[in-house]
Formats: sequence, structure tokens, C-alpha cells
Amino acid sequence: MPDFWQFSTVSMGLGPLMAIYQARFMRYLEDRGLKKPSDQKVWAFLGDGETDEPETLGAISLASREHLDNLIFVINCNLQRLDGPVRGNGQIIQELEANFRGNGWNVIKLIWGSDWDPLLAADKTGILVKRMGEIVDGEFQKYSTESGAYIRKHFFGKYPETLKLVEHLSDDELTRLRLGGHDPEKVYAAFRAAMHNKGTPTVILTRTIKGYGMGEAGEGKNITHQQKKMNEIELREFRKRFDIPIPEDDVAHAPFYRPAKDSIEMQYMLERRRELGGFQPKRDTRLRPIIMPEDGLFTEFEKGTGDRPASTTMVYLRMLTKLVKDPNIGKLIVPIVPDEARTFGMESLFRAIGIYAHMGQLYEPVDAENLLYYKEAKNGQILEEGITEAGSMCSFIAAGTAYSELRDQYDSVLLLLLDVRHAARRRPRLGRRRHARPRLHARRHSGPHHPERRRPAAPGRPQSFACLRGAQYQSVRPPRSRTKWP
Repeated sequence: MPDFWQFSTVSMGLGPLMAIYQARFMRYLEDRGLKKPSDQKVWAFLGDGETDEPETLGAISLASREHLDNLIFVINCNLQRLDGPVRGNGQIIQELEANFRGNGWNVIKLIWGSDWDPLLAADKTGILVKRMGEIVDGEFQKYSTESGAYIRKHFFGKYPETLKLVEHLSDDELTRLRLGGHDPEKVYAAFRAAMHNKGTPTVILTRTIKGYGMGEAGEGKNITHQQKKMNEIELREFRKRFDIPIPEDDVAHAPFYRPAKDSIEMQYMLERRRELGGFQPKRDTRLRPIIMPEDGLFTEFEKGTGDRPASTTMVYLRMLTKLVKDPNIGKLIVPIVPDEARTFGMESLFRAIGIYAHMGQLYEPVDAENLLYYKEAKNGQILEEGITEAGSMCSFIAAGTAYSELRDQYDSVLLLLLDVRHAARRRPRLGRRRHARPRLHARRHSGPHHPERRRPAAPGRPQSFACLRGAQYQSVRPPRSRTKWP
């Protein structure tokens, strides 16, 4: 399926994590002059239960640190996961707001719909807002399944002031008070505010009800996710609630409703699809040809290093250096490093091509006088990811799909290098016909380097367990229990 277009998503936390690095890579291309600056956004839609996955929130500080105002999270807070409440005894929206706001995000809370605006305007003492803040999510879920009389008694009835605010509303009207996520005007306002925010990423925390509109069939209930069908009575109630123009006699057959071609709704949807390039998302793989390096670029490596030993890392670094200096493809190479380039001799590339940083380098590095100093730059080429294998993989995926996802602004091929450490795992010698000596198990080592043959540790320094004997060993590691379990 070469034309299938897809991003990783769903409840493994990969969608939010991938969205952050996708947005960062777009900025990386713009800052390096490989992509024209644009107002293109990366949207990630996720659920409040999904935020329990560590990967979902694990990299949100990166988004604010890199000022990714091209990134928008929309978290659907229906307060339920598959088996029950997300935070039955707490408030997931408040928790997420604190988390994102503390990490420098622009937070938009889309909680109450337009039906609540007159009530909030009439609340001169703030007692209604206080009541809203007192209720835990498990109780909110209960209200979404109960009648208007129950809501009047238990939600508004706690304080005389709040009860007076709704004395003009019937019980049926109380059950129809919409939440923010079900109010098209509020949703539009939130999305518009997110689109025009500058300097920081945005998260929209939108309050909804799981199974909204299903009524007795499953609205707000714990079984909603497993509910597959609605009976005829429930279908008729659904049709009535949302004023769907389907004839009464056809409701039992559950037909699809399609607006007329010349209706405002249909014209709007058709126009949106035309702007997006068609009715079906598609991966376009048209590529601009590039000029590859000359054949003699790696000639020196074909005959080996002779009597001069050279590790894999040294040769790898030499080959990479020649590639990044190539006038045709050098700028298209993206070294992705999970924080160990210096360990394996890659620091020479720091000065040669620089480390990418959207803000540039706002300090003088401690090794500024060294020829191999730590150089950050807005147009830097190296993606120094830090200690994050998952983040490095997301950068790898973002770079590997940029030729297609960003085709309108960027259509070059990228050469990808993920985790330069992998080249130096074994370090065999080149140019000699001998294999690396296999490492023996620790018990079979007998050289002076083995812990069992070391001298006692210096004062103030810990001594390895392998050096301890007799009573000393027993004091730090109790004997194995001889209890026999059934």
C-alpha cells in the first residue's frame, strides 16, 4: 500500500509523542533553509485516559522549549477510560492543566457550552464556579446519566444561591445543558484561538460525554465502549434529540442521512475537502532527483587500513565527515544522536555542522577555546536528542516521511543516521584477519583487572561486591531463604 497515508496514533502514547517530533522537524527544516516557512500546524487528537501512558506526556517539555507554536493537542476529556472513570476521585482536566501549563504550554479549557453562559453571567458571588470546582469526575459522570430532577437536587441544590439560578429551567432543560465539546460555536472559538497563538504550543482540554446522544443505550455509562447497537426506541430518541430530517417510518432501518448537494452544510464540507487535496488522504511519493556523490568518495576505505589499526567508529566518523562535506547531498544528511556522540569520537562534527537549537546558542560553552567545542546553532545539522531512544526514533520517522508529508514545501530526499552509538558496539579491527576476542564470563576472568584480584578500595570509596568475602559478604547480602513455597 505505497499510497496509504497514516500517522501513528491511538492509546499507546505514540501519537502525541510523534506529533511533537513531527512539529519540531518541520521547524528544523525551516531553520536550515530546506523548507519554506509556513503556518502549517500539526494536530494531535487524544483522550484523557490516554494521558496515563508515559509516552503521551513524556516529551511535552520539548515542545515548549523549542517554542513549537505549530503544534496543537486536543484532549477529549470525557472523564472515562474503557473500564470506568479516569480520575473518579479527582479532576483530570485540572490535573492536565497543571501539567501542561507548568511545562510552558498555552492551555485552553473548553468545559462549559453556551447554555451555561447565562448562568455564569448571573452568578455574581462566584458560588456556581465554586460548586463546579467541588465535584470530582466520578460524580460528573453520574450527572451525565441522571435526570434533570437529580441534577437539580444534587448539583444545584447544595447551595440556595445555585438552586435559585436554575429555578426558571425545567428538568428537561437541565439535562440539555451542553458541555463545551458538544457546542460547535465554542469548539470553533477554541480552535481559532489555538491557530492564532504564537510562541508556545497549545493544548485544548475539551469536556465531553462519552456516547453523547445515545441516551439510555449508553450515554455516559461504563459500558459505552462495548455498546454496538441501539434499539428502535433509542434510535427514535436519537433522531428527536438532534432533529435529524429522516421520515418517521424509516427510523427502524437506521438509514444514512445525506444533506442535499446544494445545502450550506454540503457545500462547506466539499470546499474543505477540495482545500485538503481530495476526499481520501494519500501519500504522494513524487521525488526530486538529487546528485549522488562521486564514485571515488570512499575509495580509501576499500583496501582497508593495512598495519595501522582502526576501529569501526573511526572509519564511520571519517565516512560521515566526507558525506556531510559533499556539496550535493551534505546538507540533506540528518545525524540523530541520543547523547553519546562525544563518547565515540563524534565531537568533531559539533563544530563542523553544529547542533540544532531553535534559539541558537545563548551562552559561551565551557570548551569554547577548544577546536572541538560544543556548538549549538539555529541552522545546526545534528539532532542531539538527549537520553531518549523513543524521541530519537520519532525524529527518525519524522525525517523519513518528510519527503511525503511536507511535499508542497519540501521535496528532497534525506539520508538518515539514527543513533551513532550503534556503529561502535563491538569495535573490530579493520585490515587484519583476526576476529575480536570473545569476552569471557566474569567467573572465568583471572587477569589483574578482575574485581576479585583488585587491591582493597581506597578510603572513602565503595568496594565492589565481588571483592567481599565471608562475613563481609554476608553483611551486605543476606543468605538465600530456604523456605519452600507450595
